[in-house]
Amino acid sequence: MANLADKIIDADAQTDRNVWQAMRRGWRQRCPNCETGRIYGKYLKVNDVCSDCGTELFHQRADDAPPYFVMTITAHVIVAGILITEQLYSPPTWVQLSIWMPALVILSLWLLPRVKGALIGYQWALRMHGFGDPSLDEPEKWPPPPAETDTR
Repeated sequence: MANLADKIIDADAQTDRNVWQAMRRGWRQRCPNCETGRIYGKYLKVNDVCSDCGTELFHQRADDAPPYFVMTITAHVIVAGILITEQLYSPPTWVQLSIWMPALVILSLWLLPRVKGALIGYQWALRMHGFGDPSLDEPEKWPPPPAETDTR
């Protein structure tokens, strides 16, 4: 049985994973491997494994990258919209706030799971954090060793 597992790992290591396809599948909040299973069980809670193909998804390490990208994207869109609206119509401040504050919240909440999914797909395609052969990844050491102090 171990021989079969070795053949599966070797076959997977030989095939290239399309990065753009995996990111597109993640953007759609689907499994980067099969595109039929869902990545999330809840809004941003990643499923441990794909319900359709069994791909392990718990390896993902999106951390703070999705909010950073979402803030960057929404800032550019909202600030551009504010400036264009101001130049064309010069509405009162309360009108600007009533338009752009809800737009900011809606855009952020809409983008966040999609950007996180795309990053999970990117990690899967590049075999990062255990998505490839876990024996080739550097083991995570937790807690980190205490800092050595020079006691001269």
